[in-house]
Amino acid sequence: MSTTDTRPDIVVIMTDQQRYDTIRALGYAHMDTPNIDRLVNDGVTFTQCHVTAPSCVPCRASLFTGYFPHTNGVFANGQPWSRTWVEDLARTGYHTVNIGKMHTIPYDAKAGFAERYVVENKDRYLEGRWFFDEWDKALAAQGLVKQQRELYRQRDDYRDCLGAFTWDLAPAMQSDNYVGGFTQWWLETKPVTDPLFLVVGFPGPHPPYDPTPELAEKYMARDVPLPEATPDELEALHAVWKAKRAHDVEVDHDSVAWKLDPTRKELHRMRAYYYANVELIDRQVGGILDALEKRGRMDNTIVVFTSDHGDNLGDHGLSQKWAPYDQITRVPLIVSAPGRFAGGRSVDALVQLFDLGPTILEWAGLEPDPTFEAETLNPALEGAAFAGRDAVFCEQGGDVNMTGASLLTMIRTETHKLVVFQGRSDGQLFDLAADPGETRNLWDDPEYAAVKTDLKDRLLDWHISSALRTKNARRLIVSPPDAVALQ
Repeated sequence: MSTTDTRPDIVVIMTDQQRYDTIRALGYAHMDTPNIDRLVNDGVTFTQCHVTAPSCVPCRASLFTGYFPHTNGVFANGQPWSRTWVEDLARTGYHTVNIGKMHTIPYDAKAGFAERYVVENKDRYLEGRWFFDEWDKALAAQGLVKQQRELYRQRDDYRDCLGAFTWDLAPAMQSDNYVGGFTQWWLETKPVTDPLFLVVGFPGPHPPYDPTPELAEKYMARDVPLPEATPDELEALHAVWKAKRAHDVEVDHDSVAWKLDPTRKELHRMRAYYYANVELIDRQVGGILDALEKRGRMDNTIVVFTSDHGDNLGDHGLSQKWAPYDQITRVPLIVSAPGRFAGGRSVDALVQLFDLGPTILEWAGLEPDPTFEAETLNPALEGAAFAGRDAVFCEQGGDVNMTGASLLTMIRTETHKLVVFQGRSDGQLFDLAADPGETRNLWDDPEYAAVKTDLKDRLLDWHISSALRTKNARRLIVSPPDAVALQ
C-alpha cells in the first residue's frame, strides 16, 4: 500500500439474481449463510434497497453510471454500455479490478478497470454464445465440456427440472466456485501498492440453478418456502405477464423450461437448488473474506455485498425476472467496515441499488458528478439522520422474455406500487400495506383512483426532474457506435 495514499480498499461482492429472503441473518431460517451473516452482523444492512431495472444489463449499467435507464439509454439485456464511474477511481490512483460477471456489452469492455477477468452467464445460448470467458478457457484446458442447454435438453426429465441441475463436473469448476477461487488466488498472489477497488461478480444463483450434489441434497431434505400462486391470482394476472408465462413455456431461456402448472415436487426441487446455490456462493464469500484478512488491511477495507435483482421462482406463477414485483426489485445491500461504520445496524428507508455509486466515490475522496441521479448513502452509514427516498423507480424495455410490452415503468412508495406499460391503458396498482404479496391489482378499483392519479403525477414529475438534472451530463456512457456488442 502506498504510504501516501491512505484511502480504503473497496471490495464489492455482487451476485446475480439473488432474492432478499436468502440470508439467515436477515431472518430467513431456511438458509445457511454464515459468511454473509458475518457481514450483516458487522455491517449496515439496507432492508429496502430496490434496483432501477429488473434485469441484469440495465441494472448494472445504471449502477455503474449513476443514471436511470431512461437517462443512460440502456433498457434491456444485450444493449451496449461500457463507460463507468470506475474510470474516476482509476484516474485518481485506485487499482481497479473486476473478477467474474460485470455484464458490460461488449462483455470484455475495459469499463474503467485496469484488470478484468471476465466470467459471464452460465448459459449464453441466445447471445454471446461464442464468447470464451475465463471460465470457458479453464474448462477447455482440462478437456471438459461445460454443462449447457444442448446437453441438458438430452435429459428425459429436462422439462420437469425448471432449470435445476446438479453440477456434476469437478466442484472447483462450478462457475461460482471458480470465480470465488480465482478471487482468492488473485488476492493471495497479486502485489498491490495502490488502494484497491475490486468487483467480484458471481454468476449465480442465476439459472441454471446448478449447485454441487451435496448441497443440492442438503436443501432437498429441507422444508423450504414454496410459491403460493392461487388460481385467482393467475387468472387476474396482467396480460403482459400472462404473455410472459406462455413465452417461458415455449422458450427455455437460461435452461429453464417453464411450466404453467408445475407440481409441488418440481417447485421444491427448483427452490432447493437455488437456495443451495446461494450457500455455495456463501462459502466462497467466506474464502474471499479470509483472503482479505490475510492481506492485513481489513481495518481499512470496506466490503459491500449485494445483487443485481431477484428471481420470482414461481411467485405470481412467473419464472425469473423482468416483472417488477418486490421479489425482483428488492435486493440485499450490506456494507461492512466495522472500524468506519457502526455495525449490526439496519436502515429501513427506501434506497436504490445505484446509490452505491456516489457512496463509493465519496469513500475514495471524490466528488460525485452533480448530474448523477444516484444519491449517497453515507449519511445513513455514518449514523446521521437519513430519510431515504420518498419513492423508488424501476424501468425495463422489451427483452427476450418480456414480449408483451416495449417498456414498463414502476414507482414504489412505502405503501403503494404502480406499474405503467407503454402504449397500454391498463397497468398494475398494489396497496403494499394491505397486500404485501402484490396479489390484488387495484388499477380499476374506484376507491384507489386518487392514489393512481397521484402516483402517475409523481412519475411525470420524476421524468421532468430527471431531464432537468441530467441535461448537462458530462460523458457518454455507451460504447462507440462501431463497437461489437456480442461475439
